[in-house]
Amino acid sequence: MKRVGLAALALACLLAACTRTSDGVPVAGEGGPWTVAPSPPSTTTGPTQQNESSFGIVPTTRAPVPPNTVACSQTIQPSVRMTAEVDDPQAPKITVGVPDKWSMTAGTGDVGGKLNGPGGMEATVTIAATQLDPAAAFRKYADDLIAESAVSTVSVLPGELCGYSGQKLMGAWSDTPQNAVEYEDRIAHIWTNSGTNYLVAVHVQAPTGTPGFDAAAALLTEDFEILLP
Repeated sequence: MKRVGLAALALACLLAACTRTSDGVPVAGEGGPWTVAPSPPSTTTGPTQQNESSFGIVPTTRAPVPPNTVACSQTIQPSVRMTAEVDDPQAPKITVGVPDKWSMTAGTGDVGGKLNGPGGMEATVTIAATQLDPAAAFRKYADDLIAESAVSTVSVLPGELCGYSGQKLMGAWSDTPQNAVEYEDRIAHIWTNSGTNYLVAVHVQAPTGTPGFDAAAALLTEDFEILLP
């Protein structure tokens, strides 16, 4: 149903540019999240509003932790995992599950790892230092997503992760019916002992209607492991 709704919106918006938001070096490894109920949806036009960016914001205890502490572990570990890391020695390392038949490669800059799957599916894990607080960082991230195309949608849901503020996002971009892309994201605002905060984002996308996208995106954007340096 999600895919049908987004496609219908994209076709309707093709008549005029529109944007909608609604509440709502990699290493292959061996293979206490919170559950949050979705908020009632509402529709707005333009950049994400303050109430949307506050979804998933929780108080964070910034107590020092020993080096190389796993601050968030995966309750059920996928059979194949990828650990994404960037050159910044103060940045956290993020481990995500890898869907079957997907490949993994190293990223550059703030991209800690890239993944590619069948049918044009792809994903990136970004680990970027930020001076913004969680609400502002999430708002900017969502606004950047909907700026990717003249016709775009994004749904925002709470996605707290092991005491860190977080959100789940899903939506679509479409310049033409033949060039439509759907995506899902998991973002988290993570503090470190150095005092630097990081915005971690797992972004998954594919041409609209790609078989297996929902299952692959669900695995990649589920609660991920966080290792603090």
